[in-house]
Amino acid sequence: MVTIAIAAGAAIAVAFAVPARPRASEMTSTLVIGGSRIDVTIEAGEYKLTRPEILHWVQNAAEAVATYYGKYPVPHLTLRIHSFDGRGCNHGMTWARGGGLIKIGLGSETIPAGLADDWMLTHEMVHLAFPSMPDEQHWIEEGIATYVEPIARIQAKQMEASSMWADLARDMPKGVLRPEDPGLDHTHTWASTYWGGALFCFLADVQIRERTHNQKGLQDAFQAILNSGGDIRQDWKLEDAIKAGDAATGVPVLAELYAKMKDQPMPVDLPELWRRLGVEPDGKTVRLSEDAPLAAIRRSITTPQASNHGSSGQPSASLAPSAVFAGRTPDRKTR
Repeated sequence: MVTIAIAAGAAIAVAFAVPARPRASEMTSTLVIGGSRIDVTIEAGEYKLTRPEILHWVQNAAEAVATYYGKYPVPHLTLRIHSFDGRGCNHGMTWARGGGLIKIGLGSETIPAGLADDWMLTHEMVHLAFPSMPDEQHWIEEGIATYVEPIARIQAKQMEASSMWADLARDMPKGVLRPEDPGLDHTHTWASTYWGGALFCFLADVQIRERTHNQKGLQDAFQAILNSGGDIRQDWKLEDAIKAGDAATGVPVLAELYAKMKDQPMPVDLPELWRRLGVEPDGKTVRLSEDAPLAAIRRSITTPQASNHGSSGQPSASLAPSAVFAGRTPDRKTR
């Protein structure tokens, strides 16, 4: 067994004679992020990426989620990575079993640059931070993961805020339900599930910040739900999660929005909201106006919480994620 400790965000170095590139046999490594254990099994297959490069990708995703929530969502996660022909990532899925299980595909031709902009693993890890919902509320699970993922990566300094706003300006209209749609609890299309849920989160974030004079945001609500025991291992009613989130912000925004959107479509003037936030679409990019009425709210959405940071703007020592590789075991099986 070999143990290697590194600082958060540092490059992964391997200082032993085990071949760096996973090939014929299954290999398992353990990362510790903010006190939580992540067992990473790289299943047998061909990869252009070295094992340390794959683990660094996992570390980045975990640190982004820990930065947003103030801790890693579950004490123990089993992550299984399988190879497929091609590039990029696909078929990420997350379950509660075993305390948390994620399976995800990694293309055999993927190179390090191809992982730099990956969002899928972070998306799947965000699922760990919210309780399991009934089928009719699957939209809130996917909506949270869709909305939080880029914010978490921005707060962890893995992505630029302008890229997120360009993506939201392009994709958020997909979440506006049609007049004939019966509301989020009853419209189960891909667009309503992912982007309808993300639109709910986005509107809630802006409204919470408006009504609290930018002292609270959706991040506070989600942290409170998680800290109340509301992670993927628990089956909750959405109303209970909303109650915990609203109590943390001091304003009933989540309850009011849910009442408006669950059983009927709610008109949303996105162009006006972009104008107020200072998000000006410009082809495939956006210009961010600092003179807009809600420019400060726009900036706060992607700024790490002040309580988690010192004067340097970096995570404080008490909350900064750390990573430890505790051994590599060939042919280990997980349940």
